[in-house]
Amino acid sequence: MSATIRWLQGRADNVAVALLAAMFGAFILQIFTRYVINDPLGWTLEVCLTTWLWLVFWSSAFVLTERDHVTFDLFYLIASRRTQRVLALISAAAIVAGFLAALPATYDYITFYKIKKSATLRIRLDVVFSVYGLFAGAVIVRYALRAWQLVRGAAPEPHDEAGPL
Repeated sequence: MSATIRWLQGRADNVAVALLAAMFGAFILQIFTRYVINDPLGWTLEVCLTTWLWLVFWSSAFVLTERDHVTFDLFYLIASRRTQRVLALISAAAIVAGFLAALPATYDYITFYKIKKSATLRIRLDVVFSVYGLFAGAVIVRYALRAWQLVRGAAPEPHDEAGPL
């Protein structure tokens, strides 16, 4: 892996850690103000929900590897290497096609929400939901590159050499 890719991966990890820390801090503050001071803060719930949404989609797009995702690979693992390559290529192409087909509607949905704001913090909802657009774009790029690698003769899946978990 090149130094630039490693550096970018590190920054993506940093964003995920910052999101998790912000969510945890808001959660602890929420508990403290609700049960110790008996004067709950309304905005902490919204911070927890928004950071959770961003954490899930950001991490799925930029932090998790292929091996980290849940797969249903019973038939895939017993197939020959050649069949695995074909199945992996079909899967990658289907994922790219599905996300590309959904991209215009996704963009419309996200941009539609510029007219609404969150209840407490008054953050525009297109900003809140924009992380899904980043996620969709990253998935398209990731699986398009994977399909290209498979066409050029790469191994079907990087984690197959380790065997099933």
